[in-house]
Amino acid sequence: MKSIPTAFVGLCVVATTVAATPESAATGKPNVVLVMTDDQGYGDLGCHGNPILKTPELDKLHAESVRFTDFHVSPFCTPTRAALMTGNHPGVTGAFRTSSGRTMMHPDEKTVAHLFADAGYATGMVGKWHLGDNAPHRPQDRGFQEVLWHRCGGIGQASDYWGNNYFDDTYERATADNKQGAFEKFEGYCTDVWFREGIRFIESHREKPFFLYLALNAPHGPYHVPPEWVKPYEGNKDVPNPNFYGMIANIDHNMGILRKRLDELGLAENTILIFMTDNGTSAGAKFKGLDSEAVVGYNAGMRGKKSSVYDGGHRVPFFIHWPKGGLKAGKEIDTIAAHIDVLPTLAELCGIPVPDVYDEDGISLKPLLDGKSLDRKHHVVQYHGGAHGKAMPPGPLAFSTVLTERWRLVNSNGQFLFDIEADPAQRKDVAAEHPEVVERLRGLYDPFWERVSPRMTPVRIDLGNPDELRTTLCSQDWRMEKGNPPWNFGAIRKLPKVTGPWLVDVKQAGRYRLTLRQWPAEADKPVVAVRAKVEIAGKEKEVAVEPGSKGVVIELELPAGPTELVTYLYDKQGRAGGAYFTEVEWMEDL
Repeated sequence: MKSIPTAFVGLCVVATTVAATPESAATGKPNVVLVMTDDQGYGDLGCHGNPILKTPELDKLHAESVRFTDFHVSPFCTPTRAALMTGNHPGVTGAFRTSSGRTMMHPDEKTVAHLFADAGYATGMVGKWHLGDNAPHRPQDRGFQEVLWHRCGGIGQASDYWGNNYFDDTYERATADNKQGAFEKFEGYCTDVWFREGIRFIESHREKPFFLYLALNAPHGPYHVPPEWVKPYEGNKDVPNPNFYGMIANIDHNMGILRKRLDELGLAENTILIFMTDNGTSAGAKFKGLDSEAVVGYNAGMRGKKSSVYDGGHRVPFFIHWPKGGLKAGKEIDTIAAHIDVLPTLAELCGIPVPDVYDEDGISLKPLLDGKSLDRKHHVVQYHGGAHGKAMPPGPLAFSTVLTERWRLVNSNGQFLFDIEADPAQRKDVAAEHPEVVERLRGLYDPFWERVSPRMTPVRIDLGNPDELRTTLCSQDWRMEKGNPPWNFGAIRKLPKVTGPWLVDVKQAGRYRLTLRQWPAEADKPVVAVRAKVEIAGKEKEVAVEPGSKGVVIELELPAGPTELVTYLYDKQGRAGGAYFTEVEWMEDL
């Protein structure tokens, strides 16, 4: 395993295997380490019955933890993260899709990092954020004091550092005191880097309570991993994607390293360690359509995969381990629980009051952890549009599931009722036999829609924010009404053929310099266009593109306030597409 030449800014502590008594132990405040993987489903674990995939470290954690066996998240990346951070339904936060200007939370949404920072905890975030790349939406803007992250929704997506491919990549480091941050190059495989940097954060803050959000981009595609992790699964016809399994095996190995280090530092007993995933499997099985059962591979007997509102799309592992708090020894809880419950649960376990400003939809699961009952009647899972859907559902109940412990009212290409206790694979629609149940569950949906729909409104990116006076906008955040804008390295390699608006908020009036690029600045490639134009705040300016130019500069005086920015790059035939990247820099006051 290669070493990393850089460490967290200011983290010069050299850890030893003999630790002093940490403040968290002296005060009784537990530490928190929340590990979330990306696109790993419920069936992608040996302890959940997978007959091929080997996950000994996660199996051990499973055996030593309290497990929620009916735990639900959103069907895909961004909404799960928004709910996890805020305790609110994704639609309430404003971050309910994975691109198209709908990955950012409303600025008034407070996060679990704010909560713990205000309570005196050191807060750190490592890995995948996927809740906005620009102020005021970055992790360092949202309560995390130390951050090492990749932009966008995955390594190799459009706003990620150009050329990143999971190996020896460049990531952004920032702190609460230096929110602008800086890019640093790291040696090694991405998952190894995230765990090593997470451990560095723990070592640096072991003398006081800390909250670490370790959000892995693996095993999200593209499915890259060192070959030694793939070898055990190659050539097996029952393994749909050997690289996907290898990525999980690597995660498992790193979980063992993390737990060992916590133990060496004397922190394991009083650290709340959570393992969970963000949605159903993406490549652990093959399916005949989004909502089918697995035809190759293992999906724990569930129907549906990532992006499905059937259980396979949103029922995921959730292990919580805290020996000092009595959370150990393999207890199982089958009551419905969800991502929106994590914030209130952690707050109560750590003795942190939650101010009313959080207004969370979730409830604390502590009564269940204490062996008591919980008044949880139902939960709603909603898929709010996507690459082939509308910005919002066409109406109530579209692409949703209303869950109770017995029933699932599924709305996906029709409406179906399943008795999940008798039919966990969701094969038999029993709506005709139980019309009263259908009617009752439909009624439970209405308050949910009334709660989320008013908040599914545009969220804007700041221009001229003092914490980011020079911001780089990426086409993945064009607010399109249908489909997705160019959002990955493959899409931005093509000549621009479409454009869309960035919804922005000019925070201070003044003169701004806009630099339009076809490629990110670090790619060092020319713009293939003859003319360029911008439209913003009722202003329009067009300029000629110098041959070989790598960035087209346009300066404008802009008033403060919300507006839209649209860019155009014209070819010789007059066809236009948007600048995939536009740097906006505040120059001076008017």
